[in-house]
Amino acid sequence: MKGQETRGFQSEVKQLLHLMIHSLYSNKEIFLRELISNASDAADKLRFRALSTPDLYEGDGELRVRVSVDKENRTLTLSDNGIGMRRDEVIENLGTIAKSGTKAFLESLGSDQAKDSQLIGQFGVGFYSAFIVADKVTVRTRAAGAAPEEGVFWESAGEGEYTIDDLTKADRGSEITLHLREGEDEFLDSWRVRNIISKYSDHIALPVEIETKDEESDTTSWEKINKAQALWTRNKAEVSDEEYNEFYKHIAHDFSDPLAWSHNRVEGKQEYTSLLYIPARAPWDMWNRDHKHGLELYVQRVFIMDDAEQFMPNYLRFVRGLIDSNDLPLNVSREILQDNRITQNLRSALTKRVLQMLDKLAKDDAEKYQQFWSEFGLVLKEGPAEDHANQQAIARLLRFATTSSEGATQTVSLEEYVSRMVEGQEKIYYITADSYAAAKSSPHLELFRKKGIEVLLLSDRIDEWMMSYLTEFDGKAFQSVSKADETLDKLADEENEAQKEAEKALEPFVDRVKSLLGERVKEVRLTHRLTDTPAIVTTDANEMSTQMAKLFAAAGQAAPEVKYIFELNPDHALVQRAADTQDEARFAEWVELLLDQALFAERGTLEDPNQFIRRMNQLLLA
Repeated sequence: MKGQETRGFQSEVKQLLHLMIHSLYSNKEIFLRELISNASDAADKLRFRALSTPDLYEGDGELRVRVSVDKENRTLTLSDNGIGMRRDEVIENLGTIAKSGTKAFLESLGSDQAKDSQLIGQFGVGFYSAFIVADKVTVRTRAAGAAPEEGVFWESAGEGEYTIDDLTKADRGSEITLHLREGEDEFLDSWRVRNIISKYSDHIALPVEIETKDEESDTTSWEKINKAQALWTRNKAEVSDEEYNEFYKHIAHDFSDPLAWSHNRVEGKQEYTSLLYIPARAPWDMWNRDHKHGLELYVQRVFIMDDAEQFMPNYLRFVRGLIDSNDLPLNVSREILQDNRITQNLRSALTKRVLQMLDKLAKDDAEKYQQFWSEFGLVLKEGPAEDHANQQAIARLLRFATTSSEGATQTVSLEEYVSRMVEGQEKIYYITADSYAAAKSSPHLELFRKKGIEVLLLSDRIDEWMMSYLTEFDGKAFQSVSKADETLDKLADEENEAQKEAEKALEPFVDRVKSLLGERVKEVRLTHRLTDTPAIVTTDANEMSTQMAKLFAAAGQAAPEVKYIFELNPDHALVQRAADTQDEARFAEWVELLLDQALFAERGTLEDPNQFIRRMNQLLLA
């Protein structure tokens, strides 16, 4: 026995408590939902552990959560007979927040309380929500299987510290007593408490009971409030939208309604029920490597594990929900799931279900789909590389800004792009760049503007990598406008006699440039793809692109040197001036300037910007 001790909260807990009490006060009733949800989880964990150790039930297998109100002492008490906690678990669960990136997340919160409440809601406040309405919280708990004298007492006023002590508790589970603040009398009203529980906890499979008193006989009894039937086992027609929304908030620990959901029961070769949700907002830690994702797994309505990532590919890691299988064994582990044929079949079916759900959302509600895209588009872009079998279905869900867009957020689907292709256009043209502005203003687009051909503008870091896997859509090949290609030459070459004469006259100039630059460029040639720009650099179809080389560099990997083709616009005044320059030193300065300009436009950086500025100033003063 370790006796009584006073311990300080982890600094993140103190910060979260302060923010939560002030930010969530307008929606304070959610503390009941959070505490009942925790009790439900404790019951699920006990059911699962009791599969292999039935003695944990201690002769009491009827799991439930009970709520009682004591007006005289101004307390509200929730008790469950779930798994309970040992002393070290109490310290870990009630004194610290064991989530990666917690500190950075809390530091990112500002002073906008409405925004903070949404973010804290995504974070999942759980037990600490009790302090929204209570100025003191007392917990009495004992782990299933532990001796009665191994109970634990915990108490805190939610400020800087908490007290922990030994306790003798005859029954397993946890009892949480909230000592309500002044002004929180509504939570001492049994009818008000009953209504809140009905609103938030009808979908929970665990019976939630409230204490009722018979004034005449002075006896108390327990009355079940909720349906206590697992929502996913009910007929779809019987479940309201509000119930689906509340169930999502229960499993996702999110405060916002989901964008869409799909509830399906499948019978036949495999028997399972799935309930899948698309959240409205990305979780705060979605890009954290330790971010937990995946579905809750039930086998024959028995909870097995949460965050079972084996049922959903990584590019759909934002999907929340559950799967209840009749085919998997009750003693299934993560290792067995990894190599299980049933798991692979379920993963394939659930992946298709999510893609169909997203396709339906895109067709039925463009505004909602745009909201989804702005939150999760970057994650979905991992799909074409990760899931070749569903590549075309994923491609239909992708959205792109184009040269016809009015801004980076106005996007089109590939189906819309293909429907607008001009007569004779054979390929889907795109450009990758570091930013939307850089893509939109690229000299590579001059020919396409002249011809009225739309080009996809790709400016996310992942885009170049994605396009190396996504090679065609609807039978049309993708073509980067910064790579050499015969269709681009065909678009540019409007052969006429005057053009041929001009090119012939400039052959000696092209040879001079080649001789000057030597091995620094792959080739020097004239181009008719440009209207306002004197020169560009392009890469061969089989050469690594500029953006891909940048990706390698950002990842700390050595990339092969990109060898560019230097293309000069014979109609541009600066090219003509360079061609007319007889002085070799001055000629070299003009060629170097034109090459640096082209490289700068392509890469966004130069190896020696000072030399570029000096050369430009020198030529301006000449």
